[in-house]
Amino acid sequence: MANGKQKKSKKKIFIFGGIGILLVALVLFALLGGSKEEIIQVQTEKVEKRDITQKVTTTGKIEPEFKVVITPEVTGEIVALPVKEGDKVKKGDLLIKINAKQYLADKESAEATLMSSKSSLAMRKAELDRITLDYERVKGLHRKGLASDSEIETAKSNFESIKAAYDGASADVMRTEASLRRASEQLYKTSIYSPMDGTVTQLNVELGERVLGSGFSQGTNIMTVSDLNNMEASVEVDENDVVLITIGDTARIKVDAFGDKIFKGIVSEIGNSAISSGIGTQDQVVNFNVKLKLIDLDKGLRPGMSCNADIETETIQNVLSVPIQSVTARTSDFAKKEEGEEDNPAPVKKENSNKKPKEIVFIVKDGKAKTLEVETGISDDNYIHVKTGLSGGEQVVSGSYKAISRELNDGSTVRVEEKKKFSKDKK
Repeated sequence: MANGKQKKSKKKIFIFGGIGILLVALVLFALLGGSKEEIIQVQTEKVEKRDITQKVTTTGKIEPEFKVVITPEVTGEIVALPVKEGDKVKKGDLLIKINAKQYLADKESAEATLMSSKSSLAMRKAELDRITLDYERVKGLHRKGLASDSEIETAKSNFESIKAAYDGASADVMRTEASLRRASEQLYKTSIYSPMDGTVTQLNVELGERVLGSGFSQGTNIMTVSDLNNMEASVEVDENDVVLITIGDTARIKVDAFGDKIFKGIVSEIGNSAISSGIGTQDQVVNFNVKLKLIDLDKGLRPGMSCNADIETETIQNVLSVPIQSVTARTSDFAKKEEGEEDNPAPVKKENSNKKPKEIVFIVKDGKAKTLEVETGISDDNYIHVKTGLSGGEQVVSGSYKAISRELNDGSTVRVEEKKKFSKDKK
């Protein structure tokens, strides 16, 4: 019995001893592990002077700079269509002819009415001449006392009546002359001629088809004549970017159908009217139309081709710059350390939780991250101009994004790793 109790007592000693050793080990691990300083992996890049070109990137379509949409002003059947899509035409060439029988009849009717009106006017003129002579004779006799007052009043009344009839006949002639001019114009409009040198880029009708004139409606869109020797890119620019663009800015345009070939252009027109979509929704977009005149052309360019354009709005040369991702925004809840201060940053009490965030960069010095407040300017696809805060030559933290935006603080311990080769090309 005594041996059994001794064995149980030894077991308890071993168990409690093991638990005690485990607890001590856990406490030591917590103390030593908790005091271990976190090391953040970063990539850096040297602050250097570069040329920065600010760009506005947009998309659109290739269009002719000058084009005319042909619509008829008279209604009727197409009896002649001497052109087809793709044909080159000269100014004054016949494009389409509409059946003119009705309009010819209207013209002949107006001519006949005019002849009748002129004949009536001639009769009224002869009668007016006669009655005028009678009136003048009676006035002379009345002055000599040889004609009574009633005779002079009757002569005057007859003269005014005939004069009114003559004026009415004269107005009829003017009205019928206007009708004849209108009928002649309508007849002339049955033949449509090219208003410019160009190419028929769109043809929407066929021979024998009936078209509607634009007198009381929009009219039938017959065809489009375009000047393919003067082309432009019509693009839409976001409202926040359009204020950066000015007339004459250089543009580099890529047309999808031409692969990597770049066409040079200049900003020739900036729209004043907004083009809105998704109004009243979270996806509402407000754009403005901008036209880019192409300087160098290619015979293969066609209206409607899709394109991408980089509009160069401003260029500055030989200025300090850093990678775009190096600049982040932080509120003033971090402490900046001066030379000789301790490595661990002291927390800073926020004076105003609504304080505007400041732009900062992190530079690496003696294995530590140091924050520097900067003022930035324009940027291109990769780099941003730093106006103040850097003097050049510093090793600025350029990655990773997670480290710059969330992990790094003033005084953080860092380890610089080699930048991956593909990171420069990554967009």
